[in-house]
This record gives sequence, structure tokens and C-alpha cells, in this order.
Amino acid sequence: MSVLALDIGHKRTGIAVSDPARTVALPLNMLPTNDILAASRSFWSLLEEYDVELLVCGLPLSLDGSERAQAVRVRDVAQRISDTYKLPLQFVDERLSSAEAKLILKQTGYRERDIRGKTDRIAASLILQTWLDSQPDRSLDEGSKG
Repeated sequence: MSVLALDIGHKRTGIAVSDPARTVALPLNMLPTNDILAASRSFWSLLEEYDVELLVCGLPLSLDGSERAQAVRVRDVAQRISDTYKLPLQFVDERLSSAEAKLILKQTGYRERDIRGKTDRIAASLILQTWLDSQPDRSLDEGSKG
């Protein structure tokens, strides 16, 4: 079972998925936010294809760590998505994830005009990798099973 991460924007939402072992985040896709909220077939398909059991959403906190209007909006949208698809939801501080995603794309040779459609899914993968890295080490648990 996998974890799906969302980088929720006003118009677009970046999507990333974990591998089944939950060690690596993979950038997947970008969908219109309104399509996800409307229970689109394309989003249902992703959930089924990757056997998703948890949503992780980036929370755009301000630099001082407080929640302002954008964070409140993202919480609301994320909760609506969680309720619609009946999936548990967790949040990750996503401060500067989009800026980091743009930097990564520029460093790999993408031009500014080519970056726009890719930033959202790269940001989602950074959000998911942050969440994955914060989880207790499951390999120790698996090694002790006999």
C-alpha cells in the first residue's frame, strides 16, 4: 500500500506517490484541483492503481510557522478531498517546497517556460519525501519479525 502526497494549489494540484515500502517518493502527475474535488475518474484511477491508503498534504505555513489564509484554505480543500475519497489525512510543513522544486528543475537544465507544469509534482514529491523521512524506521520492525 502506498501514500499519496498532494501539493494543493488554487488551480492545479501536484501529485506524488510512495513506493509500497514507503521509502521513496515519486513525482506522478498534476491535475486541476477542481477535478480532484469533483471526484474525477482520473484521480480515482490513481488511488486504485497505487493502492493508496493515506493522503499527505503540504501545508503552506508562513516563514514564522503560523497558519495564514492560504494554509487555512489548503486545510479545508485537503479535508474535503480526504472526506470524498475516504482516506486518512496528514499534513507536512511545505514551506519553500515550490521554490526548492523550481531550483531542482533549473539545475537539471529546464528553462523557466518549461518548469511551470513540472513544479507542482516535484513539490509534491518533496513533501512526501519529508513525510517518509519523518516516519519511524520500519526496517527495524520488519527485521525483528520471525
